[in-house]
Amino acid sequence: MELNADGKVKKIGMLGGGQLGMMAAEAAKNLGYEVIPYDPNPNSPAFKICQDCVCAEWDDEDALRIFAKSVDVVTYEFENIPMETIDILSKFSIIWPDKMLLQIAQHRVLEKTYLNTNGIKTTDFVKVQNKEQVNDTLEQWGVDQCIIKTCRMGYDGKGQAVYKKGEAFPKLKGELIAEKFVDFDCEISVIVARCQNGEIKSYPPFLNEHKNHILHKTTAPAPIDKDIEKKAIESAERLAESVGLVGVLTLEMFVTKDGDVLANEIAPRPHNSGHLTIEAFETSQFEQQIRAVLGLPLGETTLKSSATMINLIGDDVKDTAQYKDQPKTYLHIYGKPEVKEGRKMGHVTILS
Repeated sequence: MELNADGKVKKIGMLGGGQLGMMAAEAAKNLGYEVIPYDPNPNSPAFKICQDCVCAEWDDEDALRIFAKSVDVVTYEFENIPMETIDILSKFSIIWPDKMLLQIAQHRVLEKTYLNTNGIKTTDFVKVQNKEQVNDTLEQWGVDQCIIKTCRMGYDGKGQAVYKKGEAFPKLKGELIAEKFVDFDCEISVIVARCQNGEIKSYPPFLNEHKNHILHKTTAPAPIDKDIEKKAIESAERLAESVGLVGVLTLEMFVTKDGDVLANEIAPRPHNSGHLTIEAFETSQFEQQIRAVLGLPLGETTLKSSATMINLIGDDVKDTAQYKDQPKTYLHIYGKPEVKEGRKMGHVTILS
């Protein structure tokens, strides 16, 4: 185990205390390290398992300074962190992945533009402000409908709506992007880890199924052709190299009916679809994140068993008896105090 200059256990500061931070903290503990989560929510799941934590607002300069000085490195478990927070922390600590990747992932137009600039294909898109611009775009594309999304803060179906020419324009706030519909065969994700020394390792693509725009089920490995798998991994690794990734990122992609691969979104962190890596792979995505930001050698991404992960969303968490005491079945409950519609309350992984 590596220690810091004072001979103490190295500590990783985690921006965000949700379930991703909680599982990263568990992985760090297994390696002999400690995670200190920072989150404004006193009921954050990671707070329940970490010895130390910081509950403060994202603009609390004093709390951020003390937090940054108490850890050896800072990383994060979600991307909607104010840039001002990153700027404050950067004065006192190293942050991985760095600010550039976070800025790209926070804005859909920047995200897709960056992907295209680096030779990674996406669907057609354009920044828009009003109904007239969208109607003009639909004419240029030769279609009568598209998806309108907010450029910032959208996740799990929030901040997006289908727009059809002639219908009322969706009531979405802020900067907007129009995206052309993709006639896709399936949705996949590739999770890639990279260290500062350039070592890089990817997991094979996972097959993702959504309900109401929220990930419902993930299957590993994805039942796709080898050439599609190769394209997907190459795209994720090209992205990781181009941004100089230190940490873990996820590239969500569409596989079109004609066998093409189009990038959809970047998550600069571990991903919901990668939860099954805890049991199904030699090294979990959370352990990879800890290893990468501490500069440790990356773990092997060997598949030990094919697996299915099912999200427990809202009231699903009240019906877990079917999973208990079942062989090769692993139930994870996040400990969120209130069950809400659309809220991820836990997940179950079933090995086959």
